[in-house]
Amino acid sequence: MWHSICVAENIELPDFKIPHAEKIEWMIETNGWALEPVAAVPDSDPPSPGYAYTIGLNQSFSFPDLVIFGLAPVAVKGLIDLVIEQVTSGVEIPRDVPLVGLLDNELRCVFSTVDVKAHALLFTTGVKWNRGKVGDMLQLVWPDRNGWLPYESGFDASMRMVQPTIGITPTL
Repeated sequence: MWHSICVAENIELPDFKIPHAEKIEWMIETNGWALEPVAAVPDSDPPSPGYAYTIGLNQSFSFPDLVIFGLAPVAVKGLIDLVIEQVTSGVEIPRDVPLVGLLDNELRCVFSTVDVKAHALLFTTGVKWNRGKVGDMLQLVWPDRNGWLPYESGFDASMRMVQPTIGITPTL
C-alpha cells in the first residue's frame, strides 16, 4: 500500500542499499556480532544447503564463531542469542560432545569443532572481515524431530543434505 501511495504521489523513495561491509560493521557495533546467512543452492552438484554463521563472537564474547546449517536465519539468531546468554552468564559450553539443556524438551545438540582452514570457502565474509585470519569456529549440530543427531544411525535420512556435519563427530 505504501508503495502505491508513493507512486500515486510521484514520491521518490531513498535507496536503502548499503555496502555489505557496512551492514556487518553495524551488526557488530549493535550486537557484538554479525549473522551472515548463506542461501541454499539446490541446483548445484551436489546441492548445497543453506546455513548461517557468526562474525565477531570471538572478539566480543571470547567464544568461537558459530555455523548452523539447515535453519532459517531467524531461528539461527534465536539459537545464537541463547548461546550468548549462557556464555555471558558464565556457563562453560563443552565442545565435541552431545549436551542437553540448550534446546527445548531436553533435546541434545553438539558444539562441534570446525577446521576453518579446510572449510574457509564457506566463511568468505568472515575471513574477509578478519583480514584473512581464520578464527575458531564451532558447528552447532541440532537433532532431527526424533532427537537423533546427523551422525547417528536413527537420524532422518531426508535431513542429511540439510545439515551436513563439517565439525568433529563425537565418538559413539
